[in-house]
Amino acid sequence: MAELALAEVILAVIIGTLAAIVYSLRVLILLERRVASMELNIQRMTSKVLREEEVIISNVAHHKSKKAPKKRR
Repeated sequence: MAELALAEVILAVIIGTLAAIVYSLRVLILLERRVASMELNIQRMTSKVLREEEVIISNVAHHKSKKAPKKRR
């Protein structure tokens, strides 16, 4: 009878450990998805900033070429 109780305790510990492993894997997957989503948002923001930077650079270059140098007397 005592051997049966000991086997049940050992089995319960093993099942509990497996459940904890499965839960931790679930949490890791959710965190990985969040990180991937954040990375995608950062990539989008970076591409928008780069596009704006190109527009600004082209406008600055356009204004510089538009101005005629002043002649000194």
